Amino acid sequence: MTLQAHPPLVAIVGRPNVGKSTLFNRLTGTRTALVSDLPGLTRDRREGTADLFGAELRLIDTAGLEEARQGSIADRMRKQTEQAIAAADLVLFVIDARAGITAADTAFARIARQSGKPVVLVANKAEGRQGTEGILEAFSLGLGAPIAISAEHGEGIGDLASDVVAALGLKIPATIKKRRDGDPQSGEDETPPSSDTPRPIRVAIVGRPNAGKSTLVNALLGEERMITGPEPGLTRDSIASALDYKGQSILLFDTAGLRRKAKITETAEKLSASDAVRAIRFAEVVVLLIDAERPFEHQDLTIGHRITEEGRALVVAINKWDLIPEKQKVLRELKKTVAESLAQVPNVPVVAISARSETGLDQLMSAITKTYAIWNRRVSTPQLNRWLEEALSRHSPPAAAGRRIKIRYVTQPSTRPPTFVAFCQRAEALPKSYVKYLTNSLRETFDLPGVPIRFSLRKGENPYAKK
Repeated sequence: MTLQAHPPLVAIVGRPNVGKSTLFNRLTGTRTALVSDLPGLTRDRREGTADLFGAELRLIDTAGLEEARQGSIADRMRKQTEQAIAAADLVLFVIDARAGITAADTAFARIARQSGKPVVLVANKAEGRQGTEGILEAFSLGLGAPIAISAEHGEGIGDLASDVVAALGLKIPATIKKRRDGDPQSGEDETPPSSDTPRPIRVAIVGRPNAGKSTLVNALLGEERMITGPEPGLTRDSIASALDYKGQSILLFDTAGLRRKAKITETAEKLSASDAVRAIRFAEVVVLLIDAERPFEHQDLTIGHRITEEGRALVVAINKWDLIPEKQKVLRELKKTVAESLAQVPNVPVVAISARSETGLDQLMSAITKTYAIWNRRVSTPQLNRWLEEALSRHSPPAAAGRRIKIRYVTQPSTRPPTFVAFCQRAEALPKSYVKYLTNSLRETFDLPGVPIRFSLRKGENPYAKK
């Protein structure tokens, strides 16, 4: 890449408390910007350098944009931000996906558009289910498709870096581009993509007390890292352990056993249970460990639903399989139970293992890496719209009040899990049964078994039609 005398200047802007400083720290690889839940912590512009695919950039962390009376501190902070936009070669406009689009977001998006500078729309805090609606609402800002990220957890940073480099008209060196195209984890790297070390897959092992979670972690690690025993509740903290599986780095989280809330009385157990729930949210793949001798009690299914609602990739492992006499019959029954109880996520992988005798562990790790790859899968917009045309021709949308509902366009705003949005004139009138038909067709056409799919409808025309 040709060295530039003056690296491009990128301004990170948005209203207070959307995570601008966290993103600044993530991209610069530093902790120079203060971060807190307290809005308005950043007042002065802060500059730093970032290396994205070999391109050096200057980043500016700005104060939160907000309406304020003339001459006030907030007004001076806003003027500083407007100066940063005027000087920048590119603007990263950050919103809080969990809070959704506010009036302030809309007002300041207008400022960003009127600046005439190229803008990349960033939907931060997009991890988990709560962020999905905000990602979809972000289309209304007229700044193009949002890049869904979690600056705190490092999710989506690779996709963002790629868009920033493209928006600045820079080229990714061929060696780095080749590695990104061939790496199933590309687009989600916490470390710079030029690193030879792939980012670890975060895997949480959850289940009821005494299902054998710590024993499984010890078996996978090949050492007695966790305390184990017949007493339920030995594990309290969510302990992370690093594992290398066929060159893929894995970060395993052994969690406390989850019981029904009514049975949790001790303070320590309450804290342990909340820690386990946080581990589910932080994880990318969650292994739900089932005791083969007491399979699928109500709490197992509750945990399974929590995992899919959070949008995590799920693998079901049946432990203590060496104690089961009629293995084939029992396995058929267990797979049927999973299919019926988690019908919203068809074909969840079910693996029979014995943590104590260390059998079935290769099959479990294979299921984890395969499910993770599916969970990260992205489908191009042209492919999606060819699929939509075929799906509509096979089964057209029903009429509502004598008028046909037209679905005009579909796109995939984010992965992890695969999230799709379709634009139509009367989204509220389309029956849930037809949305389910489209979701199932998507899953079958693009080979997305065993992971949550989020499919939403938005009112409006094709946002790219004029382009």
